[in-house]
Amino acid sequence: MVAFFIVLLGLSPSLLSIWVMRQADARAQERLRLAMESIANRELPPLNLPPDHQYIEGIGYMIGDLTCEFNARSRHIRCAINPSGPCDGCLHYRSRLLDEV
Repeated sequence: MVAFFIVLLGLSPSLLSIWVMRQADARAQERLRLAMESIANRELPPLNLPPDHQYIEGIGYMIGDLTCEFNARSRHIRCAINPSGPCDGCLHYRSRLLDEV
């Protein structure tokens, strides 16, 4: 009987540790599932982009007049000469073919 009590006493910390780890894992999995569901059900707000933003397939959003030779082809800078814009009425506008975009 004493030997059984010693073996039980020796195994109890590891059994307790396994039980605690399984409980923590189950809680973590549940929290992850709830987080994924909340993200999947969330609606994205509409993009409030300025009118000179244009979407180019494979590149993304670009700003400025894409027909201008000096357009920076960037989502942050309109052109090399007049980075902050606006493109309308720019003195440096130089037309180019849209096939090159």
